[in-house]
Amino acid sequence: MSGGVDSSVTAWLLKEQGWDVVGVTMKVWPQDCISRAEDKCCGPQAVADARGVAHSLGIPHYVIDEADQFEKLVIDYFTAEYRQGRTPNPCVMCNEKLKFGSLQEKALALGAEYVATGHYARIIHGDNGIARLMKAVDTRKDQSYFLFSLRQEQLGRALAPIGHLTKPEVREIARKLGLRVSEKVDSQEICFVPGNDYKAFLRSHLGENDFHPGGIYDKSGAYLGPHQGIEFYTVGQRKGLGGGHGRPIYVIDIDAVNQRVIVGEYNDLERRDCFINHTNWIAGEPEGPIEATAKIRYNWPEVPVRLHPLPNRRARIEFLEPQRSVSPGQAAVVYQGDTVVGGGWLERTEPVVPVTVAAPDMQALASPTTTSAPSTSTVLSVS
Repeated sequence: MSGGVDSSVTAWLLKEQGWDVVGVTMKVWPQDCISRAEDKCCGPQAVADARGVAHSLGIPHYVIDEADQFEKLVIDYFTAEYRQGRTPNPCVMCNEKLKFGSLQEKALALGAEYVATGHYARIIHGDNGIARLMKAVDTRKDQSYFLFSLRQEQLGRALAPIGHLTKPEVREIARKLGLRVSEKVDSQEICFVPGNDYKAFLRSHLGENDFHPGGIYDKSGAYLGPHQGIEFYTVGQRKGLGGGHGRPIYVIDIDAVNQRVIVGEYNDLERRDCFINHTNWIAGEPEGPIEATAKIRYNWPEVPVRLHPLPNRRARIEFLEPQRSVSPGQAAVVYQGDTVVGGGWLERTEPVVPVTVAAPDMQALASPTTTSAPSTSTVLSVS
């Protein structure tokens, strides 16, 4: 229970269905971050709201301290991905590793049969023992994307009761029950990143001297100037690249090994395919290529694709129409109709055209007004 309307109505629905319900809220904030957590999911106010709802429903409520695990499995992952030039998805990791990972293990050890959450998704338990993950009825609120990495043993012990309802229906139930969280605003940001300012979070969490400065280059190899850290850039980004280029430019690749940010025009973001790793197939790996749709990030439209499973938990996703802003580190989730087939994590797009790129001048990097760059070395640009 996060203290929001969705998990509150979830608890009521389960009680109405005859389940013996126990409310649990995860404490994920270390003590020294508690002021930052005040209005966040799983912060002090959220705990108080969840406890109040549990009291109204007549169910027990417990707070489980997952701060150490959250730091290790979510926050450290979040910062490590940016340090590698990738764009992380902490919500997927939190679901897999915490809510349906360590928390589910503790609940089952204490005798619980299932762990239920307020996710907008449908989990269908088949007579054959196979659980299917499907989109929510309310497709505008669908969160099945964030659950793609759950394994069968996790899905088999999971419930998502509000997946058959729309958001307005959920709020109406809460109003009729007199729950004061009925009008609580939905969170639109990462729970541990105030104001969705991930750059400020990284500065606070890592320190100003723990970044990887380097050079910004265009796709032809011209050195455009220094940057203060690859951690502050993502593929598809337009802001923060300076002006005076004569045309809009975007980040089209991040070379973490050489600390280079490669920029180009909008069309340079186009990709005809991508590769994913650490794949998870909900009901087993597809046998051979399949026609499907895919989302390459949340709140991104599904697009027609052809999925090609590969050895070693990898797959190739072939876009039937070129796609832009395919960001390494994000999750790509594959669907057939309303059913989640599975997905994986986007790899860096392999460079295909060799070009000559000016090697970064460390003295120039130390002086933002210097734009020259001596000597050259060979690097590969992005297709």
